[in-house]
Amino acid sequence: MTGIVERYDIPEQLFWLRGTRSGPPVEYDSATGLWNVYGYQEAHQILGDPATFSSDTMRVVPKGVIPEDEFSLEGFITQLDPPEHGKLRKLVSSAFTRKVVADLEPRIAAITHELLDAARERGGLELVTDLAYPLPVIVIAELLGVPAGDRALFKRWADALFQRDAKISLNEPSEARKQEMQATLKPWKEMSAYLADHAEERRRQPRADLLTRLVEAEVDGERLPARQVVNFAIVLLLAGHITTTMLLGNTVLCLDAFPEQQEKVRADRTLVPAAIEESLRLFTPFAALGRSTMREAELGGVTIPADKLVMVWLGAANRDPRQFPDPDAFTPGRDPNPHLAFGRGIHFCLGAPLARLEGRVAMNILLDRFDPLRVDPADPVKFIPTPTMAGVRRLSLA
Repeated sequence: MTGIVERYDIPEQLFWLRGTRSGPPVEYDSATGLWNVYGYQEAHQILGDPATFSSDTMRVVPKGVIPEDEFSLEGFITQLDPPEHGKLRKLVSSAFTRKVVADLEPRIAAITHELLDAARERGGLELVTDLAYPLPVIVIAELLGVPAGDRALFKRWADALFQRDAKISLNEPSEARKQEMQATLKPWKEMSAYLADHAEERRRQPRADLLTRLVEAEVDGERLPARQVVNFAIVLLLAGHITTTMLLGNTVLCLDAFPEQQEKVRADRTLVPAAIEESLRLFTPFAALGRSTMREAELGGVTIPADKLVMVWLGAANRDPRQFPDPDAFTPGRDPNPHLAFGRGIHFCLGAPLARLEGRVAMNILLDRFDPLRVDPADPVKFIPTPTMAGVRRLSLA
């Protein structure tokens, strides 16, 4: 893995990606006030026990940091616990069934070819801007029913929310935390207003799209409140494209860094899904997620008190040598490969089948059109600096 670190100049804040994580699988960081979990078995245990490790992390954030009149996570499915979580998840699960996703394959292929043709006419391919970002955004925008032509807006909001070199800490001075919150509020408000307008339009004129389904959905005999509809739509729009954007860039990185594996995959396309799964393990897109302890918990030989914020470092867990032999190698044939890149349990990524399909279709087309598939050595790869995410924001192909 050292070679990859040197080859791509991986930022220091992505410590787990640099392979510098060592020590106990669970430890407390007094500087940040966080409990950090790096081990695979420990992460597996947390994700499978929502009664002990709640997804509602806002409950342990110090009061006053979040202006509740301006910011609400009501209906934000990633922050919900049972039974509310199950009710809301059921509303959209029918939009991501195996058949619905499979039927999207021709459209995904057509979009991929259109985007690559446009890049060829411009004289070069910067993977993120030309393909890895617009492809999944167009797909999820069409599913939701919002204009795919607004994707520059979506990117601006996503970048403002996710692509900042922000340290995670509960011990920052209150003023610093408030400033960080204000930087998040502006794009959040803009996105909320945008989706609220579209949701209101669906109430007047329903369409055959996912946003209409949310507006018309009922839970326990009642329609969802407007704020819940908007927050649910935000999750679908953001999570519906960011994972695939990073997945595509990371898989190309792996195939570039391990040319012998690229040749195997190129010669046997049945290995493409396995290459994607291995890149998800090695370069886990959403590298960390938070949980809050509902009660005292024993984990990895230590006791975590109740009402504490736990950071589960999936990127480190997916490289735990206790679970994955030779964890820093890119091995598409790795079997078994029970990585946690899409989570586990009740919060397993709803859009995982779609992300996998987009990745498989796009990677096959890239292999068809680029031989070899190689990063441009004259244009250094740039990574997203956010510690909790592993992905590139610039990757030019030779």
